[in-house]
Amino acid sequence: MTSADLLVDGFGRVKENVHGAVAGLTQQELGTRLDGTANSIAWLIWHLTRVQDDHVAEVAGREQVWTAAGWAKRFELPFDDSATGYGDDSAEVEALSNVPAELLLGYYDAVHAQTIEYVSALTDADLPRVVDTRWDPPVTLGVRLISVIDDDIQHSGQAAFVRGVLLRRR
Repeated sequence: MTSADLLVDGFGRVKENVHGAVAGLTQQELGTRLDGTANSIAWLIWHLTRVQDDHVAEVAGREQVWTAAGWAKRFELPFDDSATGYGDDSAEVEALSNVPAELLLGYYDAVHAQTIEYVSALTDADLPRVVDTRWDPPVTLGVRLISVIDDDIQHSGQAAFVRGVLLRRR
């Protein structure tokens, strides 16, 4: 097994989690905030997708799927196209409350496809490349990609938790 295989597997697990968290839920359920201010499934999936799109596009030297493929226009959110959800306040989280599953998953799947295309071609020699010098120690490509997988797994797990609560309420 190569490093590329491991990265493909890790991002594949994220895809399974994302689809599992969203499958069969209504638009209202996707936008539900358990305590009125908590993150909804829709926001969590959008946010993890935006972060993956932003971070992978940057290290790959590509334009983000969000803008390149017109997803920003389709979502019609009141945010700058560079927004990823980091630091969003309650009103910004609420802006995702009416996003349908097809739109969320369509964008996610497009980002996933671009991610897999990129990581599939990586070799072990690519991973030590420094991609961010703002940290001490500087961040390598390998560390950045694992960080994205970790963040995505955490947020998709949060979405799965919210899903479980919602299904118990049915």
